Amino acid sequence: MTDTSLAGFARARVDGVAVVALVENGTAVLLPEFNGSMVDLIAGGESRLKEARELAGRADRKRIPVNSLQLLSPIDRFCRDVICAGWNYWAHFEESKGKREGQDVDRPDAPTFFTKAPDVVIGPYDSIAWDPRISAKWDYEAEIVVIIGKTCRSVSADTALDHVFGYCLANDVSQRDLQRRHGGQWLKGKSIDATMPLGPWIIPADSFSPEDVQLTCTVNDEVRQNASTRQMAFSIAELIAEASFGMTLHAGDVLLTGTPAGIGNAMEPPCFLVEGDEVVVSATGMGKLRNRLVRADLYGESEIIIGGGKS
Repeated sequence: MTDTSLAGFARARVDGVAVVALVENGTAVLLPEFNGSMVDLIAGGESRLKEARELAGRADRKRIPVNSLQLLSPIDRFCRDVICAGWNYWAHFEESKGKREGQDVDRPDAPTFFTKAPDVVIGPYDSIAWDPRISAKWDYEAEIVVIIGKTCRSVSADTALDHVFGYCLANDVSQRDLQRRHGGQWLKGKSIDATMPLGPWIIPADSFSPEDVQLTCTVNDEVRQNASTRQMAFSIAELIAEASFGMTLHAGDVLLTGTPAGIGNAMEPPCFLVEGDEVVVSATGMGKLRNRLVRADLYGESEIIIGGGKS
């Protein structure tokens, strides 16, 4: 299930308790000193990162095969919504022209930002909640994720990467009909509970460069998205500079950097996700997210009718 050649910081459930671990060469070295909180590790800065690495290198550390662990979302708490960049690959912007149901816009001159509610976040191998009463147009979006490492505001593009703790993956699962329903504002169509896998672990920025990473998404083993981060409209440094402009970014904040072309909504005919589909998001040197859509009750006692109705 996992790519055993990679290294990064993960969170896992061990004996019913969340634990931070350093994953390397297929083995997880448990770090109970961090009380299961990745955000505490991140906020501690370089000294805490150094401490974690030194602890992981000790011979008396408990080591467990990664494939035997239940990996959790690497970020355990949020002080704000998940921040996202839309339309950050021009091929993706172009593929959806005429398919935005009257909500087309001109190509933007600056990054387009929106947010997702934190309750969307699930672990890297958890089931994606799916309910056809919520939406008839479930879509996938493979993305590279930036984890902010230092609280900052109005940083320059030249220094932006100095404020990054590390990188991971996300699948920005979206409900296209909800996305259109609310006047072109994306919050609602991007914030359905338990629908955004995050992980599998965070690769520290000092040991990884996202400059030329191949990002891929498959649905039931069919390649749907496959692009290099070199194709981004705005670089990661530019995204951080723009997002932090007059607005504080906090250590532990999550920033999605956009998805490449190949979404289901842009296919001819459109091809949306259904119950039982398996979606895999992967990237060079970053591991994989592997998730299956499983029916869940997201509708509750609502009387709202959308998409395919209340069947």
